[in-house]
Amino acid sequence: MNQIIRWGSLLLLVAGFIGFIAACKNNDSPAPILSVTSISPTSAPAGTTVTISGTNFATTPSSNTVNFGNVPATIMSATSTQLVVMVPVNAGSPVTVSANGSTATGPAFSISAKPVVPVSGTITANTTWTSDNVYFLRGFVNVASGATLTIQPGTIIKGGGVDDDPAGQKQAGTLIILQGAKLEAAGTAQQPIVFTSNKAAGQRNYGDWGGVVLIGKAPHNRPGNQQPEGGIGGQLGTFNEPTDNSGTLRYVRIEFGGVALTSAANSEINGLTLYGVGSGTTIDHVQVSYSGDDSFEWFGGTVNAKYLVAYRGFDDDFDTDWGYTGKVQFGVSLRDPQVADQSRSNCFESDNFAAGENAAGVPLTANNGLPLTQPTFANISAFLTSGTPSVASTSSTGGSGSYQSAMHLRRNTAISIINSVFVGWPEGLRLDGTTTGTLANASNGSLEVQGVTVANSLTAVLGAGNITNDQASTYFNLAARKNTVVASSDLPGLLLNGASFALTSTPNFAPQAGSALLVSGNAITGGKVGDSFFTSAPYRGAFNGTDNWLSGWTNFDPKNTNYN
Repeated sequence: MNQIIRWGSLLLLVAGFIGFIAACKNNDSPAPILSVTSISPTSAPAGTTVTISGTNFATTPSSNTVNFGNVPATIMSATSTQLVVMVPVNAGSPVTVSANGSTATGPAFSISAKPVVPVSGTITANTTWTSDNVYFLRGFVNVASGATLTIQPGTIIKGGGVDDDPAGQKQAGTLIILQGAKLEAAGTAQQPIVFTSNKAAGQRNYGDWGGVVLIGKAPHNRPGNQQPEGGIGGQLGTFNEPTDNSGTLRYVRIEFGGVALTSAANSEINGLTLYGVGSGTTIDHVQVSYSGDDSFEWFGGTVNAKYLVAYRGFDDDFDTDWGYTGKVQFGVSLRDPQVADQSRSNCFESDNFAAGENAAGVPLTANNGLPLTQPTFANISAFLTSGTPSVASTSSTGGSGSYQSAMHLRRNTAISIINSVFVGWPEGLRLDGTTTGTLANASNGSLEVQGVTVANSLTAVLGAGNITNDQASTYFNLAARKNTVVASSDLPGLLLNGASFALTSTPNFAPQAGSALLVSGNAITGGKVGDSFFTSAPYRGAFNGTDNWLSGWTNFDPKNTNYN
């Protein structure tokens, strides 16, 4: 009997414990949380509408309260995830939303003195954007063949993010000039044209929007059905118009472009992307800052350019592919040593195309392997660090990978880089490819690296692919090429300007008087830089110490600039 009682008591105890656990178990879903995730646009004049996105808004407009600072706003429409609100007079910041018993604070907002003009879809007729408006790119904005988009000096254009695409395709704001169209964006040193992020000052970052893309009819070396990268769509065709004219980019800044559309390779849009752009196009005085991919990339074409600035890019500064054969003079790159790309960032990355050389037996037709990528760059200055170069990943400090080379020349390229200086890169020249491709181009003079100073590097020259270190070094060190290696310990003797690496103030890239970079006898003259396009500049790098071509139109603090 006692045994039965004890078992009964134990069963009652277990049953009670299970009941307790069941009583404590909570099968209810968490209550919805009120949040404000974005405001678009982040700057607008009073009397216009903005869209506030978030969660758990009341679906009846009057059941929400929105304040811009201390000023209440009128709510035009409401869903559980979006409120369309009229900006009140004397609007302040921050923007707060109250609904369903909670209050949430949104991103910074600023009142704009200029009307904000949203732009989306395709521009099919001649159009002018004026400096008394701010233009807001939503999704891919195409300028169709036969149309010219003219942008007045001093005009501000803001690119929206993927959530601002009115078509719901998650395409970030991108300006695309199609074949047969023109972009006439001629700013001045006093009134540059600025393409920038739609986000407020202090909140802008790499890849906030797409960028600027020009697509022309000059030759490239890919098949006619080749599509542009970045999801832009369309085909490049088999045009052969080397003097094609896609318009003008002069005194233009492009900031915070380079959006990554997916995690796949080649899915990004660059700051400035040029597909088959012809030599009739004018490009000079262009600064690309904080690009989420390359700052400048040329895919074929013949267009020439002068006075380019690549500032704090994420991947490469100057990337040439698919048979680009133009000429570029005077360019400067300044990098953040803590931010590099997973693909390993370079100043120059130059390819003919992905395979380099066509497979045996494949004919090299006009759009299938030829022309070779064979541009000439002269007077380039590239600054990474005055400290110890590092090949360590930057992923813990804001980047996603590591730095590699000042010049990564690969895949059968025939690029020439002349009278230039590269400081602080882990590698100077990486000559990469096959003996019948890249090395053959170097040996026969198609590819030239001349009058180049590699300073403060871990490895000045190396071979890769089928090219040995000895072959690469023999090429680079030939006396007639006048190339120089400056060891890290000897860097002070190069007499660089102390502000060449400035990231928290306006940099100054002009070497000090007496620098070997300024000695005319150290520079290459004639040959490829004897072409009439090139300004006589018998010195190494982009600056001679007296002519500051950056003055007036550049901006080295775009994260905190008020563009309203």
